[in-house]
Amino acid sequence: MVAPPAKATRKRYGILALIFATVVINYMDRSNISVAAAALGEELQLTKVQLGFVFSAFGVTYSLLQIPGGILADHYRARLLYPVILVLWSLATLLQGLANSLAALIGLRAAIGVFEAPSYPINNRIVTSWFPDRERASAIAVYTSGQFIGLAFLTPLLVTIQAYAGWRGLFFFSGVVGFIWAVVWYLTYRDPRRHGGANAEEIALIAGGGGLVDTGGTNAGRVDFTLTDLREAFVHRKLWGIYLGQFCLGSTFIFFLTWFPTYLVEFRGLDFIKSGFLAAIPFLAAFCGVLLAGFLSDYLVRHNISPEVSRKGPIMLGMLLSTMIVGANYTDDTALVIFFLAVAFFGNGLASITWVFVSLLAPRRLIGLVGGVFNFIGGLAAVITPTVIGYLSQDGDFAPALVFISGMALLGVVCYGTLVGKIERVEESGRG
Repeated sequence: MVAPPAKATRKRYGILALIFATVVINYMDRSNISVAAAALGEELQLTKVQLGFVFSAFGVTYSLLQIPGGILADHYRARLLYPVILVLWSLATLLQGLANSLAALIGLRAAIGVFEAPSYPINNRIVTSWFPDRERASAIAVYTSGQFIGLAFLTPLLVTIQAYAGWRGLFFFSGVVGFIWAVVWYLTYRDPRRHGGANAEEIALIAGGGGLVDTGGTNAGRVDFTLTDLREAFVHRKLWGIYLGQFCLGSTFIFFLTWFPTYLVEFRGLDFIKSGFLAAIPFLAAFCGVLLAGFLSDYLVRHNISPEVSRKGPIMLGMLLSTMIVGANYTDDTALVIFFLAVAFFGNGLASITWVFVSLLAPRRLIGLVGGVFNFIGGLAAVITPTVIGYLSQDGDFAPALVFISGMALLGVVCYGTLVGKIERVEESGRG
């Protein structure tokens, strides 16, 4: 009697859970400064413009090191690289609790940007290695949702921790969590072919569906990085479409990550504890948006809907919805303000499956590098937007800042509509 064929295991979903939790911690360490901003700004006597510089310091180094971070993701295994950078950015997070000057805060925020820089290129390479094409948008949506659901539930928690332990205690707590998770990651993560729990059937399912199971990040058998590789990442119109679109998407996101609590407390006059809970609502909306986009996009792909509709459609619709943030300028009703902000951030979530385009468009050999450039240009929003908002709101009026964010969202729609074009993998120059 012939034994029935073995059923494919589902270890890739456990890997996805690991990435999700790591993204939650990653964004906790990016956003805790926004929770602490009002208190530390008062204690250290910082102006709005100076706070803008503190917020932007992370974005400067994070953006500048995206390309080196992508190269690291291409060449080193995630099992080792991720816990190393986790420990380093968690140490910088913890040390913020000892800061007593503007210079120290800027330096430590810049250090967090340095060590978090490889994180999203690593995430994308892991998902590209572990998931077939038809599941990839859903997988990206799930781990990307970690930045929204984590902030939705963590914002009230972080506000409460600060209320009892102060803003310094908030940074100590965040740093310790990262140290613990670095150990968990090292003990549990493996690349597909090195994972003892993933059977041959699951590996075949991933590889047969377009998953790049042999790109786990190792020097063995790989071509050394050259300047020609870097040129490839910059010469294709399709790639520039997703790069510029990511910058526009990031402008909306970074407002919520930095200035949003200050906007509620100082411009809308809400008390600190209440603002923490109201701030969770837009993040929950964004969480729903990104999951809807990912699963809907993969559903459409499985039903043979063109990638121009199934992949670009949620992104362009989401950015259009994000323009509604400007509606908050025309009401003093707190419920309506939160409504407009929630719709805008729902749209931001809906558009946040953009990493799928790195998997779909980048040359196979350069997925990490293109991911680094993609996040570099997108990350420039974290440099420019907080400082722009600091200047626009320095007289206490956030209305011009919301107009700016709405305009950036509209520009993102234009980028995806005109530059990206047909969804197909870019061929390297001279390679066909």
